[in-house]
Amino acid sequence: MKNQVHFLLFLLAFVLTGYSASAQMYEVRDNSINYEKQERAAAKVLVDGTPEWTRNFWQSWLKDTYNIKSKGNGTFGVGKRDVLAAKQVPASSVSGKLIDLYAMVTAPSDSVTELAVFGGYDAKTYFSPENTPTEFAAMRTMAQNFAKAARLKAYQEQIEAAEKELRETEKEKDRLEKERTSLAKNTENNLEKIEALKKQNIDNKLKASQDSAQLLVNAQQLELRKAKLQRRKDRLSTLGR
Repeated sequence: MKNQVHFLLFLLAFVLTGYSASAQMYEVRDNSINYEKQERAAAKVLVDGTPEWTRNFWQSWLKDTYNIKSKGNGTFGVGKRDVLAAKQVPASSVSGKLIDLYAMVTAPSDSVTELAVFGGYDAKTYFSPENTPTEFAAMRTMAQNFAKAARLKAYQEQIEAAEKELRETEKEKDRLEKERTSLAKNTENNLEKIEALKKQNIDNKLKASQDSAQLLVNAQQLELRKAKLQRRKDRLSTLGR
């Protein structure tokens, strides 16, 4: 248990160090995306995870945090985009009015996902730092809060995966040790059997040698007793005449 705790602390330190070196992975930046043939101001953030993971977590986080349901077309894959939309929904942290909230999921690689959050009051009025600075800043904060939650979830899942790997490794270690002990015991038993068989072979050879000598004696006795029997028969035959 102590070794497991040390391992997890080391892993967590390694993960935190690695992510601090690439902190931009979870830092929101102002940018733009092309949506419906026009550039839209967006708050973008890189997330360590697959497009499907990011898409699913964004939807569940949005539902749990703001009670907003978003839907998308699910076009996953490297270089492909997946636009998640929630139209005319209440988001009091952004505005007192109903808004359209979008999130575009892009996969620059198979393990890093870019999430671009943008929105507006309707299809004609999109939020931007210039025209709606308050709404855009609030939307940007929303993206930053999601990034923090995504990073925490990624850490938790990495630790859970490491714990599972550790448990599997320890289980395999126990299995190998039990197998090694069993094989050693089996080998010891076999060696004892071999020694016993060797001794038995020696005893068998000695007994066979003794039996051979006894057979010679027995053969001599047999001949003598046959001769003795024959003499007595001959004597009996003589007396009968």
